[in-house]
Amino acid sequence: MWKGRFEKDTSDLVQRYGESISYDWRLYRHDIRGSIAHATALKAAGILTAAELVKIKKGLTKIEKEIDSGTFEFSTQLEDIHMNIEFVLTKRIGPAGAKLHTARSRNDQVALDIRLYCREEVQQITSRLRNLQIALVGCAEQHQSAVIPGYTHLQRGQPVLFAHHLLAYVEMLDRDAARLADCLKRINVMPLGSGALAGSTIVLDRKLVAKLLDFPAVTTNSMDAISDRDFVAELMFAIALAGTHLSRLSEDVILWASAEFGFVSLSDAHTTGSSLMPQKKNPDVAELTRGKTGRLYGNLMSLLTTLKGLPMTYNRDLQEDKEPLFDSIDTIRIALDVFAEMVIAMKVNEAATMAAASDPFLLATDLADYLVKRAVPFRSAHEVIGQLTAHSLKTGIAFQDIPLEVYQSFSTAFEQDVYRVLDVTTALKARKGIGAPSPSNITRELKKWKRQLQPKASSKRK
Repeated sequence: MWKGRFEKDTSDLVQRYGESISYDWRLYRHDIRGSIAHATALKAAGILTAAELVKIKKGLTKIEKEIDSGTFEFSTQLEDIHMNIEFVLTKRIGPAGAKLHTARSRNDQVALDIRLYCREEVQQITSRLRNLQIALVGCAEQHQSAVIPGYTHLQRGQPVLFAHHLLAYVEMLDRDAARLADCLKRINVMPLGSGALAGSTIVLDRKLVAKLLDFPAVTTNSMDAISDRDFVAELMFAIALAGTHLSRLSEDVILWASAEFGFVSLSDAHTTGSSLMPQKKNPDVAELTRGKTGRLYGNLMSLLTTLKGLPMTYNRDLQEDKEPLFDSIDTIRIALDVFAEMVIAMKVNEAATMAAASDPFLLATDLADYLVKRAVPFRSAHEVIGQLTAHSLKTGIAFQDIPLEVYQSFSTAFEQDVYRVLDVTTALKARKGIGAPSPSNITRELKKWKRQLQPKASSKRK
């Protein structure tokens, strides 16, 4: 492609070092779509005839079908997907193919392809986020009355509904989807026509190209357009943060599935055994997801490190944006798929969760609230219940079994109705504030999420 300037061929080592066709081949559909739109603009500008445009379209469509079927032969000597397609097209249709690169550089060509690719993948990832949300909502609805301890510092704190815990992750995943939707606004800008860095004296109708490719806007600075990878970094950040949420959910599932907790049982289809210990059933899906989150972070840091020292405009370093991007997308897609499948098959041991939630100390805060409602300052109430807790631990007598006169020895505000507080069901019903885990709130939240998610569940995935 640059033989006019060079007298010697590129060395084999340099070709092997610089090729990207081994991974950027996956951009072929986007590259072909962009080339057809570009050819249409060349026809509108009088660079191509109608017959030449037809030849280009037919040639590119045939190449796309061959790549789809696996019969197209890629060449590392042609470096990337752009030159592989253009070379074969020109070889087959002649001069019309050689005209295709008029007023276009690989710089703006790859910028376009990456935007088209990212735009499509945002939709695919969002669809998978929604499917995991649906799986979590379904599990929450199926076990709507299950109660578990809520934890801080991995120490039992207060009783909550199991559904409330799962819906916390539904909220996180919804923010992930919102971040992707916001990121899409900056992805969805058309860069083709920016050339190598300064556009071209052959002026094409960029708005026509944008319309053909379903872009709502075009870039307005050619130097920025061909060197911008902000949108890739932003997408990879959104993916990494979704990985964070999956990793946190993984940790909960790993704990819940342990013999020490026994809250859930995972399907045989989503666990593995031990090569030595025949009794083992390991939560590998959750552990792998927790581990793969580190890859998502590493991919993001790789790109940010590549970008931080680049002068204007295009530098070959930018070729290093694709492998981490592709890996992050592949990783998050399968992680979301397998997690949704695992959650759907997961069984909840409601007897075990209730046994854990029956720990009387979970209602210590409710006892403090009881005193506050009787005009005892909260700090004083906190101290009283702390003393009662120490008494319970020392004597081995649970809150429910402590005699009223003992309660009153700690505070005269205690009356006979204190025992009504010491009931998990009563405690949960009392948590009626917005965002709290009362049964009535959870019922409303489940209805809301089902209403919001169900129409989106039918979106097609690849």
